[in-house]
Amino acid sequence: MAKKLMKGCEAIGEAAVQAGCRLFFGYPITPQNEIPEYLSARLPQVGGTFVQAESEVAASNMLYGASGAGCRCLTSSSSPGISLMMEGVSYIAASELPVVIVNIMRGGPGLGGILPSQSDYLQATKGGGHGDYRCLVLAPSTVQEAADLVMDAFDLADKYRNPVLVLGDGLIGQMMEPVEFKRSTRLEDLPAKSWATTGCKGRERNIINSLYLDPEVLEAHNWKLVRKYEEMARTECRHEFWSPHGDADVLFVAYGSVARIAKTAIDALAEKGVKAALFRPITLFPFPGDALEKAAARVKHVLVSELSTGQMLEDVRFHLGKHRPVSFYGRVGGVIMTPDELVAEALKLAGKAG
Repeated sequence: MAKKLMKGCEAIGEAAVQAGCRLFFGYPITPQNEIPEYLSARLPQVGGTFVQAESEVAASNMLYGASGAGCRCLTSSSSPGISLMMEGVSYIAASELPVVIVNIMRGGPGLGGILPSQSDYLQATKGGGHGDYRCLVLAPSTVQEAADLVMDAFDLADKYRNPVLVLGDGLIGQMMEPVEFKRSTRLEDLPAKSWATTGCKGRERNIINSLYLDPEVLEAHNWKLVRKYEEMARTECRHEFWSPHGDADVLFVAYGSVARIAKTAIDALAEKGVKAALFRPITLFPFPGDALEKAAARVKHVLVSELSTGQMLEDVRFHLGKHRPVSFYGRVGGVIMTPDELVAEALKLAGKAG
């Protein structure tokens, strides 16, 4: 398929279709409305169904039922809408159901504003709802990567029988870039789901459940889930290391849209005689901590930058330890830092400010 100029939200919708998703349940909220708008027209063209639920709470429970029947299904929302889904997502994770969730983040807390933010990192990576569970979290930084990761998300959800969250922001959702859909999944090639509730004639019935009244049985189930998350950490960590000017003195750590701003800053710093590099987590959970430690081993300064007050910063400091200083620069409320701001922060660290 040739490249096509698409808005990020539209590319996400088409990627879901190409991945074999035929069911969408969701409720409108800015800045992700183009995903349901696109799929409301696109899904009927391929024999799929679009449902605008009465609320985000209802949408998450529709996902539970559809996934339990073995269908590839999707929801998308933004920040406060994702919060409303969290009870349902906890049930989905506990019942080991494969679901893909897209969060195009906006400013918060509360209703906040409709401009881009990255302030849902902790919600995404530390569970978000009640109980011991985790979502696998993917963070794209381009429209092409958003499409690619959405397709990967459906495969990963099936592999682990677990919700997978694609975490973008208003910039990724609203910008337009060329995108190519590199593969198309035929429905007949989707993996078999012997556990699904598809009717039990001729076999033992399947039960999908998250209620365990026997505490020892519930404990065993919790540890089973933990082993799955540990397997994710061993095999699914993804990152990008970008060091175009050789060994660096300053290492930026950023994800999503901010990583793109950092790349521009890195080129500008080279013109000022300061070498910098970028470490970009692509999986936010599992966090690529071992790779970060290796990337940071030879630099003098680490600078974390986010569209938040410092949420990923906690993971970076955890992996780099108390004895390695880590600096931070963030903007919030929908305000986006410029490359010049990151250049100025890096020059301060390198002792070349002014």
